[in-house]
Amino acid sequence: MILDKIVEATKIRVAQEKEVEMPKAVKAAALALPSDTGFPFEVALRQQDFNFICEVKKASPSKGIIAEHFPYLDIAKEYEVAGAAAISVLTEPDFFKGDKKYLQEIASTVKIPVLRKDFIIDEYQIYQAKVWGASAILLICACLDVPTLTKFRELADSLGLSSLVEAHDEKEVQMAIDCGARIIGVNNRNLKDFTVDVQNSVRLRNLVQDDVIFVSESGLETPEDIQVLRDNNIGVALMGETFMRSPNKVEKLAYLYGPTYYTPKVKMCGISKVDTIPAVVEAKPNYMGLVFAPSKRQVTVDQAKTLVEELHKQYAKTYSAVEAPMNAGTAQDSKEFVQENPNFESIKTVGVFVNETVDNLVAIANEVNLDAVQLHGDEDEAFIQALKEKTDVEVWKAVQIRSAADAEAWIDSSADMLLFDAYHKDERGGTGEVFDWSCLDEFERPFMLAGGIDSTNVARAIRTVRPYGIDISSGIETDGVKDDEKIKAFTNIVRTIAH
Repeated sequence: MILDKIVEATKIRVAQEKEVEMPKAVKAAALALPSDTGFPFEVALRQQDFNFICEVKKASPSKGIIAEHFPYLDIAKEYEVAGAAAISVLTEPDFFKGDKKYLQEIASTVKIPVLRKDFIIDEYQIYQAKVWGASAILLICACLDVPTLTKFRELADSLGLSSLVEAHDEKEVQMAIDCGARIIGVNNRNLKDFTVDVQNSVRLRNLVQDDVIFVSESGLETPEDIQVLRDNNIGVALMGETFMRSPNKVEKLAYLYGPTYYTPKVKMCGISKVDTIPAVVEAKPNYMGLVFAPSKRQVTVDQAKTLVEELHKQYAKTYSAVEAPMNAGTAQDSKEFVQENPNFESIKTVGVFVNETVDNLVAIANEVNLDAVQLHGDEDEAFIQALKEKTDVEVWKAVQIRSAADAEAWIDSSADMLLFDAYHKDERGGTGEVFDWSCLDEFERPFMLAGGIDSTNVARAIRTVRPYGIDISSGIETDGVKDDEKIKAFTNIVRTIAH
């Protein structure tokens, strides 16, 4: 049987590897790394209603070479952008053409957790996985007995690694349970003869407690396959060949995940240079943010007027099906055109302020012709109400989030929109830091999501949090400067995800 051949080859390989890198040295290197990881692999697999582990795989014994051209880093980065919960990387060289460098380089490049997928028969391989940057390992019941599974799982735990314990039938599922597995994967492909039966996962799901993460592996190809898993309380799919053969992995994962049934609004914040306006117009976000508060992205009132005027003129010129005031002398002229043509959806402008006075906010909003003011300081509910009495522009309130309580405190606010951002003791927004989105699970009014959003995590942000809108600033910058290509790519990603 092929599995026996793989195990025998693995024994020879491990023995050879031990001669190159001594077990004592590899163990010491692994133990020197932090073990208090919080098990990010498990955290990621619980984040959404359904999660994908996407596999980087060059070949398999059943299909031969899957990818002649194998830009493994590009593949991994595309998986991350697509919204994968984690990435599985083959390191078995003889039958799957894997390599440790694939794991090492991918783990050091992406922000999502990485699984070492191999045939682990020796503790040495677990220490290797830790040193190479893995967040999880694969343990296969068909290769190991319960005492060994338990020993390996406990060793992985001590290193801060999660264990995906793989089973194929009732007996092996019980082995996984007996070894204390927190993640059980059922392989729909029989490793002994390579036949595939997607219903295998469904049949075995009821043998496992609901609090154990259950992963369906192999043979999954369509949204209907994924829906069958959802309908049977299976929340994770590990998929390799389906993704590897797809030329556009963002589109493929969006297709498999299923429609989100809405497209979140996009606000691009911190625009400060006229040269950036063409890229913004082409990207066509819903909002453009101008920062008036002290910041490296700060603009003056005069600069803001120029930016708003240029935005309206270029947008009207690019998208208007009717004659627009190309020779408009002021932002007000362009804005009046937009107001008089209700079917002409312009990009709205939002001014960002910190602890400004009501009178100054009203004056600046009028002079610059802002559509909304965003309060990013210590403004309270009384301040918001006082401001709303004096202006017709929308009033947004930014709230720094450390826990669910920080959001709940504003649930009844009279602000037109709430924007939730990462907490930072010194800075108000634009830090590039992400907060724990799960604290917004129970929040029941529309909100904008900010804080470290970029192309690598926006798919998971949309599917996990389902925000009214996404606010991005540092995520469309390179070395602190707005990047035209990132600006244009970002809205394309959002629209692809939210098909």
